[in-house]
Amino acid sequence: MDVTLHLAQEPEADALLGRSALAALVGMLLDQQVPMEWAFKGPRTIADRLGGDDLDAHEIAAQDPETFAALLSEKPAVHRYPGSMSQRIQQLCQYLVEHYDGNAELVWKGVTDGGELLRRLEDLPGFGKQKAQIFLALLGKQLGVTPKGWREAAGAYGEARSFRSVADITGPESLTKVRAHKQEMKAAAKAAKAAKSPGK
Repeated sequence: MDVTLHLAQEPEADALLGRSALAALVGMLLDQQVPMEWAFKGPRTIADRLGGDDLDAHEIAAQDPETFAALLSEKPAVHRYPGSMSQRIQQLCQYLVEHYDGNAELVWKGVTDGGELLRRLEDLPGFGKQKAQIFLALLGKQLGVTPKGWREAAGAYGEARSFRSVADITGPESLTKVRAHKQEMKAAAKAAKAAKSPGK
């Protein structure tokens, strides 16, 4: 992997995401309940605090859980919930060590079918269907990983020229469009919930 991503909107953090498969997966894992840029800066912050210029699945998997949680909790915290996210990151790394010898890129390297790749991503700890589809769309749209049927497997996130998720962010302008789409989705969900509530 050696591409330029613009997810953290910070050159050093984005450079790590573009060259490190594990950093990209960890950023995706962190991308919930916090602003997207904060989530995708996380891998760079973790690497810096571990004293390296990349993340190592073997090293993270072997960390003492309390020590690793403390590392994520240092200010500025890596996530709003550093304790639970440190556990998830360790579980992800332990899974990668067990199934892929710690090499995150092997999750997708050589996979020729989009459906198979989606299944592999869904098997990762912390990755539900939506997160797996968004990451699959990111692989296809920006990282050159395009097995047969990848767009279909990624669902709506795989659509060309859509602005639904991190897979579509290539700079500040597209970030604004994705953010607007997310706000629309939230507003629609809120309206639907309000319409369903009884006693109106």
